[in-house]
Amino acid sequence: MESISRPNDGPSDVVGGRLAKPRGIRSPKRLARIAGFLYLLVGIFGGFAEGFVEPKMYAAGNAAATAGNLIANSGLVRLGVVADLLDGTVFIFLAMTLYILLKDVHKSVARAMLILVALATGIICLSALFEFEGLRVATGAVNLGVFGTRGSNALVLLLLDAQHYGLLIAQIFFGLWLAPLGYLAYKSGWFPKTLGVVLIVASVSYLVDMLAAFLVPGLGKEIHIMASIVPAIAEPWMVLYLLVIGVRAVKPAKRILSAELAG
Repeated sequence: MESISRPNDGPSDVVGGRLAKPRGIRSPKRLARIAGFLYLLVGIFGGFAEGFVEPKMYAAGNAAATAGNLIANSGLVRLGVVADLLDGTVFIFLAMTLYILLKDVHKSVARAMLILVALATGIICLSALFEFEGLRVATGAVNLGVFGTRGSNALVLLLLDAQHYGLLIAQIFFGLWLAPLGYLAYKSGWFPKTLGVVLIVASVSYLVDMLAAFLVPGLGKEIHIMASIVPAIAEPWMVLYLLVIGVRAVKPAKRILSAELAG
């Protein structure tokens, strides 16, 4: 009888009549740990650029203060722009690694995850461009003397407004990508099912936070605090699980059945 082939986990050897564990870069545990490291970098770069630099520079509705912040912290702004670009780049590699790891669970869902990350990354990088151009206008690298100081400051605020709301728009896709990730984690059997559920709930939380910022700005801060609770649990949990555990051992027969049902 012809044996059933299992999902391609990478190179393997037959030792003593048994199939040895896959080795090399395609090993699930190694892929998981690479993904965990990349996910950690995404958190570091994104946290620095969007959690520290952008709030420190952007004074909503105050053109003079925003321009002054950029002038006084030009070096920090440049670091923030580079961090945003690195964040987007690493985010793409993270999604590619997770795609390789989880595509045998459900290829279409894994592709959707990859597309959503690509969309989020494009918006993040474009938003960084607005911040950089705001810095150039504020520091006089772009000659706008004809507009005067007030006009120049107003343009700086407009550019930083575009960056701020661009990041909020990126949050649509930064949230949505967690839904297919959570589904794949739940179905794979390699992760706790609770983790998969919490990732999907975190996806909804990101969308609620984004909608509140546009629809009810007066309550945006309060809703942001509440909506941040689940993502603050889900994503660090996923990062730690990938780094420390990698993937949970699953019997080959069970994995084959899951892959066939998903396909």
